Amino acid sequence: MRGKFLFLGDAKFYVHGVTYGAFAPDAEGREFHDLALVERDFALMAANGINTVRIPHTTPPRALLDIALQHGLRVMVGLSAEQYVGYLLDRPPGGPDVEALIRSKVRSVAGHPALLCYAIGNEIPAPMARYIGGSAVERYLERMYQVVKEEDPDGLVTYVNYPTTEYLRLRFLDLVCFNVYLESQDRFEAYLARLQNIAGDRPLLMSELGLDSLRHSESAQARSLDWQVRTAFAAGCAGVFVFAWTDEWYRHGHDVEDWEFGLTRADRSPKPALEAVREAFAESPFSPRVPWPRVSVVVCSYNGAPTIRDCLEGLSRLAYPNYEVIVVDDGSTDDTAAIARRYNGRLIQTENRGLANARNTGLAAATGEIVAYLDDDAYPDPEWLTYLVATFMSTSYAGVGGPNIAPPGDGPIAECVAQAPGGPVHVLVTDRQAEHIPGCNMAFRKSCLDAIGGFDPQFRTAGDDVDVCWRLREFGWSLGFSPAALVWHHRRNSVRTYWKQQIGYGRAEAMLERKWPEKYNGPGHVRWTGRMYGSGLTRALGWRQPRIYHGIWGSAPFQSLYDPAPSLLGFLPQMPEWHLLTAALAGMAVLSAVFEPLKVAVPMLIVALLPPVAQAWLSAARASFPEASHRRARLMRRVMTAALHLLQPLARLRGRLKNGLTPWRRHGAVRPAPLWPVTAAIWSERWETQHARLRTLEARLRVEGACVLRGAEHDAWDLEIRGGILGAARVLMGLEDHPAGKQLVRLRWWPEVPGRGPVLVLGLAGLTVAAARAGARLAALFLGFGTLLPALHIVEQCMAAMAAIRQTAGRLQNGGW
Repeated sequence: MRGKFLFLGDAKFYVHGVTYGAFAPDAEGREFHDLALVERDFALMAANGINTVRIPHTTPPRALLDIALQHGLRVMVGLSAEQYVGYLLDRPPGGPDVEALIRSKVRSVAGHPALLCYAIGNEIPAPMARYIGGSAVERYLERMYQVVKEEDPDGLVTYVNYPTTEYLRLRFLDLVCFNVYLESQDRFEAYLARLQNIAGDRPLLMSELGLDSLRHSESAQARSLDWQVRTAFAAGCAGVFVFAWTDEWYRHGHDVEDWEFGLTRADRSPKPALEAVREAFAESPFSPRVPWPRVSVVVCSYNGAPTIRDCLEGLSRLAYPNYEVIVVDDGSTDDTAAIARRYNGRLIQTENRGLANARNTGLAAATGEIVAYLDDDAYPDPEWLTYLVATFMSTSYAGVGGPNIAPPGDGPIAECVAQAPGGPVHVLVTDRQAEHIPGCNMAFRKSCLDAIGGFDPQFRTAGDDVDVCWRLREFGWSLGFSPAALVWHHRRNSVRTYWKQQIGYGRAEAMLERKWPEKYNGPGHVRWTGRMYGSGLTRALGWRQPRIYHGIWGSAPFQSLYDPAPSLLGFLPQMPEWHLLTAALAGMAVLSAVFEPLKVAVPMLIVALLPPVAQAWLSAARASFPEASHRRARLMRRVMTAALHLLQPLARLRGRLKNGLTPWRRHGAVRPAPLWPVTAAIWSERWETQHARLRTLEARLRVEGACVLRGAEHDAWDLEIRGGILGAARVLMGLEDHPAGKQLVRLRWWPEVPGRGPVLVLGLAGLTVAAARAGARLAALFLGFGTLLPALHIVEQCMAAMAAIRQTAGRLQNGGW
């Protein structure tokens, strides 16, 4: 298993599979007693392009795997742990030892060269899963997973789930398998996108799909299976099992005669579906007849000699017919250029002008319809471009991104950094549409990038990808995500380089906030519409439990898990500025030596320190370290990862503060302005809708450098002009229509002081008075200064916002509206 795909050696292995069985057992209970029939079936499978067989309900004898090996087939072996799930509720005396049973089954096939993987169970019935409880089922399956790994450490292990128990959180599995039966191609595509997000960095296999030819006809079955198989591979699945090989099927003590899902009839004569599936398998993941457009791959590098060789080697192995490679050497002083010259492609050398300029240089030189950007410390999966371009061809997206996964073998520090926050993540607003795609793996239509003027040159090291995504979306275009367009991205392999990287990201955040203030909240954090996906995300503390949509009486066919949004108390400790609070409390604790009432800051300081530490450890505890083979090694990696979770906000804070992104920052210049409600009336000779006039007012305010936010559906105001975290002003518009298409535009604006400001001022003022009365003059001096600062900031921020509105309204009145 490598990322989203399976490999045999260095060759990617797409699973072209069918399910096989269950069949009527003989008198001794053996399902596969007729090995001659198995031999004929497997020979016919291999002749029709099938390379894998799934045995869902019983563990096959080793002789069956021998036959599979003779015909070049792999086998997914079922262990049937779902049959014993009832023993979680009660185990009668003399009941079976489930673990011993599973161990025995694993030992019977472990190490066989035809073994693909183990499926520890298949579709635990939804009513039983709901009755037992999702957490108990998860623990049971995880224990069975561990039992298999103890017997066969190198074996791949999965569980075959289905939509009705989709909510089960089975992060420990090596592969993600789902049985999905949908007769609408659009719904199937949408659900595959959801399953890919559930699978994350692991391969996704369709362990069953099919159609009953008895109810729909054999020709309809063939047509349906053709698009089902092709759609699954186009969506990035690592494989497909068609249910089933034959109409012969036996369940619960009798033959099943009212279903005909087989590719062959009970007598093994082929149906039209067999030919349709054979052709779909042969052309996976995409048909060779697709007219692939030309793509320009741009690699921007500054002193990237340690990693660019891997990058260019990976690009040389791409399975894409029409692409060029452009390496932009941004003034490197190492061997970057010399290495690049050894590979096919175009090398452009410039003086050091920064990342965004280098990206624009590559854009100008590109000859492809699509321009794909790959970092010099990343290398692609062979089908990287194929999946990216296929998404462009099937949608109108202006840009498409894909996942980036840390490669194995970079060392323990890099493995910990991969599980630490601050890495390149993608933000999705739906299962397929993105709000942000990271710069290490992104592609755009060249015409769209040209239309917005390319990348903003002010972003020299980071932030350019966020900026270009926001500009494209502001232009009216959308972005997509392809879960199979995978690149391997090296992480920093020392704490020092990770620290420097995160400071640089903090600097980029400050630059983005100055350019896009409306995208940030008051404290200076991005207000993403979508949800972040990727490794290393900090686990927020909270008491809100995920909710499962079961439907009435558990009847919903698709039962999903919905995670609640983090609470304010869970989100605050993740903010870099939280450490400013702890620093302030530490200062007050020091002052308690001269003013005893401030000793209350000591327990408050302890309370402030606990949430980040708890979040760091919980996040590290959830991390996976496959390269750590011993318990001690895993523990040391968890400790290091927890330390990085604590270190990262400090590095970001340093970069943010150094570049002006402070909690006390102010938007706009302070000019004399009233701090009370103001009204104005502006006569207009032409009629416009209120929406159009508000958009004009919003645009004019932004030209003045104001940070403008739009009111939501339930707000009694139209626009908010943010002066800072402690002060703002709000605007409300009214329109009077007059004869001959004329209008009187009425505006009212007033200062708005968030509650956090007065609370802070009053709290510090109370402490100041208490210190003065106690005769602690030094403490009273410091506290009084602390009281004065936020009070002054409230005044100046409200005044700056009010002045911006007054100036804009005056210009609209003087210039005609």
